[in-house]
Amino acid sequence: MRMPRRMDEAELAVCQLCNRFNRRRVISRFFGAVSRLGDGGFWYGLMLVLPLVHGPQAAWVSLQMAVVGLVSLPLYRWLKQRTGRRRPCHRERPFARTVDPLDEFSFPSGHTMHAVGFTVVLLAWFPVWAWLVVPFAALVAASRLVLALHYPSDVATGALIGASMAAVVLWLVSLV
Repeated sequence: MRMPRRMDEAELAVCQLCNRFNRRRVISRFFGAVSRLGDGGFWYGLMLVLPLVHGPQAAWVSLQMAVVGLVSLPLYRWLKQRTGRRRPCHRERPFARTVDPLDEFSFPSGHTMHAVGFTVVLLAWFPVWAWLVVPFAALVAASRLVLALHYPSDVATGALIGASMAAVVLWLVSLV
């Protein structure tokens, strides 16, 4: 199952527009840092901090966040291998590339998938964190486009998978 070439071509124009921002050093460094934090460090740190801030019962929320990440991975890996979609930065067009991708293929965005999934679970229990995690999740998603690591549909699909997995985990928890 390959992504239709017409879809890639249509999205490349958006990728190039977003990637123009990456030509400015301060923006490139900023989104590079966001991307690296979105590799997991920010989220894992937050999962460890939650019980310290909200007490031992918050470990249950951290566990739910971890479960969302773990149950999303098989679908994410399967889609990556099944579609084999080349990243925008690996195309023939000139992109300002400042961050190396973590893996070969583009579809879907794992960074966005995790950022949205973790955010949905966290805010279901502790909406007070919205001021931090909503902007960070949005910046992670934007970083994927600015850095030319993903197409818009990769980011949208990653967000959909993350939100869906979070909703399933929260639903299952509500049954307990």
